[in-house]
Amino acid sequence: MTDRRPFERLPTDVRPVNYGLCIKPDLIDFTFEGKLEASVQVKNATNQIVMNCADIDIITASYAPEGDEEVHATGFNYQNEDEKVTLSFPSTLQKGAGMLKIDFVGELNDKMKGFYRSKYTTTAGVVRYAAVTQFEATDARRAFPCWDEPAIKATFDVILIVPKDRVALSNMNLIDRKPYPDDENLVEVKFARTPITSTYLVAFVVGEYDFVETRSADGVLVRVYTPVGKAEQGKFALEVAAKTLPFYKDYFNVPYPLPKIDLIAIADFAAGAMENWGLVTYRETALLIDPKNSCSSSRQWVALVVGHELAHQWFGNLVTMEWWTHLWLNEGFASWIEYLCVDHCFPEYDIWTQFVSADYTRAQELDALENSHPIEVNVGHPSEVDEIFDAISYSKGASVIRMLHDYIGDEDFRKGMNQYLTKFQEKNAATEDLWESLEQASGKPIAAVMSTWTKQMGFPIICVESQESEDSVVLKLSQKKFCASGAQNIDDSYQWMVPISICTSESPASATVKILMDKPEMTVVLEGVKPHQWVKLNPGTVGFYRTRYSTEMLESLLPGIQDLSLQPVDRLGLQNDLFSLARAGMINTVEVLKVMEAFVNEPNYTVWSDLSCNLGILSTLLSHTDFHEEIQCFVRDVFSPIGQRLGWDPKPGEGHLDALLRGLVLGKLGKAGHQPTLEEARRRFKEHVEGRNALSADLRSPVYVTVLKHGDSSTLETMMKLHKQADMQEERNRIERVLGAIAEQELMEKVLSFSLSEDVRPQDTVSVIGGVAGGSKLGRKCAWNFVKDNWEELHNRYQGGFLISRLIKLSLDGFASDKMAAEIKAFFDAHPAPSVERTVQQCCENILLNADWLKRDAEAIHHYLVQRKASSSTV
Repeated sequence: MTDRRPFERLPTDVRPVNYGLCIKPDLIDFTFEGKLEASVQVKNATNQIVMNCADIDIITASYAPEGDEEVHATGFNYQNEDEKVTLSFPSTLQKGAGMLKIDFVGELNDKMKGFYRSKYTTTAGVVRYAAVTQFEATDARRAFPCWDEPAIKATFDVILIVPKDRVALSNMNLIDRKPYPDDENLVEVKFARTPITSTYLVAFVVGEYDFVETRSADGVLVRVYTPVGKAEQGKFALEVAAKTLPFYKDYFNVPYPLPKIDLIAIADFAAGAMENWGLVTYRETALLIDPKNSCSSSRQWVALVVGHELAHQWFGNLVTMEWWTHLWLNEGFASWIEYLCVDHCFPEYDIWTQFVSADYTRAQELDALENSHPIEVNVGHPSEVDEIFDAISYSKGASVIRMLHDYIGDEDFRKGMNQYLTKFQEKNAATEDLWESLEQASGKPIAAVMSTWTKQMGFPIICVESQESEDSVVLKLSQKKFCASGAQNIDDSYQWMVPISICTSESPASATVKILMDKPEMTVVLEGVKPHQWVKLNPGTVGFYRTRYSTEMLESLLPGIQDLSLQPVDRLGLQNDLFSLARAGMINTVEVLKVMEAFVNEPNYTVWSDLSCNLGILSTLLSHTDFHEEIQCFVRDVFSPIGQRLGWDPKPGEGHLDALLRGLVLGKLGKAGHQPTLEEARRRFKEHVEGRNALSADLRSPVYVTVLKHGDSSTLETMMKLHKQADMQEERNRIERVLGAIAEQELMEKVLSFSLSEDVRPQDTVSVIGGVAGGSKLGRKCAWNFVKDNWEELHNRYQGGFLISRLIKLSLDGFASDKMAAEIKAFFDAHPAPSVERTVQQCCENILLNADWLKRDAEAIHHYLVQRKASSSTV
C-alpha cells in the first residue's frame, strides 16, 4: 500500500442525537446551501469538535449548551486527506446536551457520489438535472458535515427547499409543504423524523417523476417513481416489492419499521441500486420494465435487485454493521436472501440453480487467486472501503451463508435471525454477534465453523477416493487449499471446517450422509451401497469447495450427465469443477472438452449458461493461438443440436427459462459463425430495422451481436442509429454492450471514442469498453491502449468507486503473456490508483496463469480438435 498516515476513526467526545437538516439545492448553478442544527451530547469536556466533511465550505458554526449562551467557533481546520474538519471553540464545552449549528455550502457534483446532479431529458426534449444522493460508503460528508461512521447512529429531521414544480423525496413520509418566504417559486418540504439510523442510509431526491403505488398486505405504502411518462414501467417492480415486504416480515418475524417505502429510478447511477432506508435508489435498468421491450433477463434482474435492497431494510438498516470490516455481512446476506425471495415470488425461474452459476462459481474463480482476500478485511481509510465491494464480499459472502443455512436448517436459521435482529435493532453488530445468535438457536458450533470461512482467504479442494466391499463403500477424504496455479505444496496452515454431504444414485438430490470435516483427512463408511451405484459429494453444490474424484469415481458419475440422473445444479457443478482443475493444470483440458461434449441432451438453461461461460474463457485463451477457428468449430458442434431443438420462435407453453436459453444459444452460435444462424439473424435484423417486423426483446441481444460480429461500417452505423432512437435505457445498454463485437480496428476505435461521448451515460462507458476488450484479440489490444490514453479522464470520472475496478477487470483479464502482465504492472506503478491496486494485482496474476495454461495445454487441445474434426468428417 502507498504510505499513509495511520487512519483514525472520529474522537468520541461529542456524539449526535438528532440531525436537523435543511438543504436548498440550486439545479441551475449546481450548488447547494445547507443548515445543520444537531442536538448533540458532549461526553468528555473538550474545546473542539471533529466531524467528517468533504468538498463543503462551512460559513459559520456555533455551539449552545442546553439553557446557556451560544459560543461561536473561532476556527475551522480542514484535514482534506482525511475528509475531516475540526471546529475550535474559544472556551471548553462542558459535558452535557447542547445544540450544534452549522451553515455551509457545497457543490452538486457530477461524480455520482455524495449530493450529485443527474442529467435527464424531459418529454419535450429539454435537458435538465435532478439532485440525488449516494452516500454509501463514506459520502454523506459531501452533503453535510456529520459523524460519517456506520456505528454513530442518530435520528434525522430533513427539510428540502426546492422549485415548486419538482418532486422532493427523503427517507420518511412528507409531513408539511409550504411556500418558501424568500422566493415564491420555491416550497419548503418537511419530512417526518427517521428512526435511529446511520448517515450512509440518509437520502434525498429532487427532480421530475411519475409514480405508481399500492399497499402491501401488511399496510406499508409502496411507490415506484419513474421518469415522467413511464409510470407503466414501474408496475413490475411494484408487484415484486409488494410481495417481498410481507415475505421478509414473515421470514424474520420483525415488521418493516417505516410507514412507506419508495423505489426510484435515477438516470446517472454508479451502482445497481442503493438501499437507503425508505427511499431506495436504482439505475433505470434495475427498476423499469416495459412489457413489450424488456427481455426476460431484465425482469429477473429487477426482481433480484428489488429483493436484495428490500432485505437490507432489515439486515443493514435496522441492524447495521459496526464498521466496514463487516460489510460482507450486509452484502453477503442480502445477496443470498434475494434468491430466496425471488424463488418465493417466481418459482418458475429455477433461481437457485442460477445462483451457483452467477455467484458461487464466480466467487471461487476469484478466491483461488493468491491475490484474493478474506471475507473479513480490516479497512481504515475510505479509499480502502471502495475496494471491498467485490465478488468476495457479495458472492462468496452469499455462498457461505447459503452453506450455513443448509448446515443449520431453515427453522433454526430463522429463529437465530429473529433473535439477532431483535437484540440489535437500531444498533450495530459485528460478524461474531450473528454467529452467537445462530449458535444459540441451533446448538451447533457456528462461530468455530464460520470463522474458518471468513477469516482466512480461499477454500478447500476435497480429494476423494473410494474402496468398495460387499455392501458398503469406504471413502477417503482429504482437504487442501485450492490454488488457481495448481500449486500442491502450499503451507498446511490452511484448514477449514467443511460441512460435507454425500449422496448416491439411489437419491441424487438428497444427502445420505452429512458430516463436519474438521481435520485434514477423514474416512467415511457408506452402508448399503451397491457396486453399480455412483457416489457423489456436495449434492446441490452447496458446500463452498471443489471436489477432485479418483478416476473410477469420476467415470461412474459422467453417465449421470448424459442420462440427466444427476440434478441440474450438480451437472453444472461437476463440469465447473473439472474446468477449474484443468485451468489449474491438475488435469488436461482435453478431458474437459470430452465432458462438455456429453452435454448434448442438456435441457437446463443454467447448465448451458455455465458451460457457455467456460467455453468463452477457453475461446479467449485460444485467441492467442493460430487455431482459434478450431475452437469456434467445437462451439458450433456443441451448441447446434440444442439450437435446432429450440428454433427461433417461442413455442406454446414455454416459459422464462426457455426464453433465456434461446437467447444464449443463438447468440453463442451467431458469434461462432454458424452459417444458418448468421443468415437468419441478418434477415430478422433487416426486417427489424425497416420496421416490418420488430424483434422480440429476448432475441435482440443475440441478433445484434451476431450481425455486428460479422458486420461492417454500415452495420455499425445502423446500430448507432438504433441506439439514438431508443427510448428505453435497457435497449441502449443492450446495444452498448454488444458494439465491441465489431471486427475491424477502425470501427473498434470508433466504438471506443463513442464510449466517452455525451450519448453514453457515465456509468455505462465501462460496459462499452469492456465489450470491445471481450470481443476479440484485436479488441483487447485496442481497449487497453484506449484505457491508457484516456486514463486521466477515466480515473477522474470514477474517482475511487468500483466502476474503475470493473473497467480494469473487463479490459485486462483476457491477456495471456508474461510480457503483457509486466506492461500492465509498469503502467499502474507509474499511475498509482490506490482503490484499484488489488484488482490490478488480480488481473496480472490471471494473465500469468493464462500464459501457463497455454504453454501447458495448447498443443494437446489443438491435436484433439483437429483429430475430432478428421474423425467426424470420415463418418
